[in-house]
Amino acid sequence: MDSCRALLVDAFSTDPLAGNPAGIIPDAEALTDEQQRAIAAELGASETVFITDSAVADRRFRYFSPTTEVDLCGHATIAAHAYLDMSGEIDPGTHTVETNTGVIELTLNDDGTVWMRQQSPTVSSIDLAYDDVAAAVGIDDAALRDIGDDLPLAVASTGLPFIIVPVNFLEHIGDVDPNVAAIDTLVTSYDAAGMYIFSFDTLESASTLHARAFVPSLGIPEDPVTGTAAGACTAYLDTFDAFDVFPSTVRYEQGHFCDRPGYIRTQLIQPEEQDHESDNSHTNRRVRVGGHAVITLDGTIALPSTEDDEIIEP
Repeated sequence: MDSCRALLVDAFSTDPLAGNPAGIIPDAEALTDEQQRAIAAELGASETVFITDSAVADRRFRYFSPTTEVDLCGHATIAAHAYLDMSGEIDPGTHTVETNTGVIELTLNDDGTVWMRQQSPTVSSIDLAYDDVAAAVGIDDAALRDIGDDLPLAVASTGLPFIIVPVNFLEHIGDVDPNVAAIDTLVTSYDAAGMYIFSFDTLESASTLHARAFVPSLGIPEDPVTGTAAGACTAYLDTFDAFDVFPSTVRYEQGHFCDRPGYIRTQLIQPEEQDHESDNSHTNRRVRVGGHAVITLDGTIALPSTEDDEIIEP
């Protein structure tokens, strides 16, 4: 029976069995789409990344959740480059990867931090009833209205769109009792991948905010620590002037309420060149997402047969 190497790498953590696990298939060149889907479902991580050669970048990544292909995944991209670093396949510096959303740039620091440059941000407020959102996540709508005058409900994306939902206090973040079907209905109606709720009330003083992510459209009821959502949320915070002075680094804590604590760092990138009309416009600033990762499992996985391999006797 054929097999290939498979790893589980916990992203946004330096401790094993924390953060967000990503499946890594280092040599996926010969795998069919169906084999990739089957491997992702078997590994059971929220996303598995399949690494192949690329004609336009250093590597090509494809991402699969347990149920479907995903155009972009932040934590799996961070995890894959941390693995490539730990295996000695790449050195500190700048690297590129081809994805379904285009070519993205990553920077590997000497300390093992991987920084992923996000796509150009899009952020727009939406006319979504607080009652509907509160019912979907299972908290009192007052927890949303209390902060909504300053920070509206919106859809934001730096590669993957999320409905961004500010919540007033951490206790309400912890009290969330999500209705997965209702969340799926809401995010689907806005062509979003998931819902990202956050509060400036945090568990740790070093953190900027605490967040939770629900991505039922990709077969992920709750994602422990979500890089693409943190990137989208950072663009949202920038767009709606959430800070008098935007922090040089935004530290997200996530995953604590599903026993997978992790920490994401994001930074704004100022465009090197701007025309006079867009000068000093925060809407042109892009986001990069950074974190560490640790290998928790390294082995082989048996490959399912392809249709061409099956012999049907008459």
